[in-house]
Amino acid sequence: MGRVQAFMARANARISVQLAATLLASSSLLSSLLGLLRDRLLNAYYYDTLPKYADAYTAAFIIPDFMFFILVSGALSVTFIPVFNDRLQAGNKKSAWELSTSLLNLLAIVTMVASVLIIIFADPLVRYVVGPGLDEVGRGLAVSMMRVIAINPFLFAIASVIASIQQAIGRFTFFALSPVVYNIGIIIGLLFFTNGITLFGVQVFAGGIMGVALGVVLGSIMQLVISSIGLIGLGFDYDFKIYWRNRGFRQVLHNLPARSLDQGIDYFNSIVETNLASRMVQGTVRAYNGATTLSMAPVTLVGVAISTAAFPKMTERLSQGRTDLFRIELQSIIRIIIWLSLPIATITYFTQDYIASFLFSKGAPVVASTLGILCIAIVFRSIYQIASRTFYAQKDTRTPLYISIFTISLNVALALLFSQQLNMGIFGLALAQSLVAVVEVLILFAIISRRVPKLLDKEFMNGILKIVLATGFMSIITVIALAVAGPAIADQGFAILFPKFLLIALFSFIAYVLFGRYMKLREAEHIIGQVKSIGAKIAFGQVRSHKPKDM
Repeated sequence: MGRVQAFMARANARISVQLAATLLASSSLLSSLLGLLRDRLLNAYYYDTLPKYADAYTAAFIIPDFMFFILVSGALSVTFIPVFNDRLQAGNKKSAWELSTSLLNLLAIVTMVASVLIIIFADPLVRYVVGPGLDEVGRGLAVSMMRVIAINPFLFAIASVIASIQQAIGRFTFFALSPVVYNIGIIIGLLFFTNGITLFGVQVFAGGIMGVALGVVLGSIMQLVISSIGLIGLGFDYDFKIYWRNRGFRQVLHNLPARSLDQGIDYFNSIVETNLASRMVQGTVRAYNGATTLSMAPVTLVGVAISTAAFPKMTERLSQGRTDLFRIELQSIIRIIIWLSLPIATITYFTQDYIASFLFSKGAPVVASTLGILCIAIVFRSIYQIASRTFYAQKDTRTPLYISIFTISLNVALALLFSQQLNMGIFGLALAQSLVAVVEVLILFAIISRRVPKLLDKEFMNGILKIVLATGFMSIITVIALAVAGPAIADQGFAILFPKFLLIALFSFIAYVLFGRYMKLREAEHIIGQVKSIGAKIAFGQVRSHKPKDM
């Protein structure tokens, strides 16, 4: 029992922004690798042989995910954390716990209603909204799986409130583990539930792709359990009650609709893209989903992880009235995100065939080309994560909403134009998404630079220019390494292609850091300093281990 308490104390210890970002990035990397395994298994089982099944599975997620995004998701953390932190800074823990328990209960009720509605209206939602181009078999499967996955908004809502509490207090360990166990649940469904479930000698489930949907629910439950464990020792005072008179709760409710609508509008684009993709050849829904998933992995690894870790500190700076420190830290965070996302996007572009072959053995060229177009979005979606949070830290949820309404409308218009009118198909969807990602970030920064004076000063812009130049020089090394490694051939298999990809990426990033050091970029100097420090510790440890004992 003592060991468990000690472990919980260490896991729930408050950590620095840098360590939190590292923890979240590591978790995102592990989750992405598990997601890679999950999607590779799914594509091997169904996309390569029964693409209509893979399309149906992908379409089944759209509405439940949409309901979660519009009701909970990022809307919760960016509206809840600033208000919650204000209560803690004022020493009013009672109000903070009333706020959190009220939000938990309200969102649980709302999402439960949403889940029931999805179950009832699954057929028309698939038939007219997300899968009008699916055939009867695919449509029937999508409806059945959507009804199973419909419980996700409810389970995710509870887990998200619990995770937001931990984020606000600066505890990230169990929050970081949540997406990992979610993917593990889906993998269990793929490996075991698809073969059927037998209890006490009686088959209770026949198996098939519906087993993957059961794995999704299992992953959601596991994620909720892990998140709940993270509450141990935090003093959370839960009550089956909604404190409508709590000022913090009313403030969150006031800010929540704008951010929720912002999130919903963002995800509305996914509904439109799925609708359009379902009208193309079989497998297009799954192929486009695979390309966007691959492009979002770096965004999650860099943009989301760093911004999520930094956000509580940003709100704390503003609560303290330290706008000077807020500006300095914001500049640093933006630079780090660009410093990491730009070379990753560049390497992804040149190795698109390799990366696509990790998920798809057949149809990889289409996925690779789509991913290549989405590389532009990798950089700007990563920057967007911190740009939007700058407004939320200032408790302004309306400005990002208005910008989202414009950009999503533009995205839908461009998607229709490129994919339908210009007959660009799946590539038109990707091009529209990338162009809009650029426009959205430019608009956000045009407004931020007015609200945060000297944000884009000469020193900052010179640093960004050096990062761009270092990336350009790195590209030469990437092309050379790619020529030496040779083209990606799907028949070579994952065991051969993945190590070759890692070597290309490693040599490219080493060159990037060295170019950055030559240009005196502090980010490069920091990485080299860390490597030297680790090397010195290893060398010192070896010296100590070989030191003869005193006679």
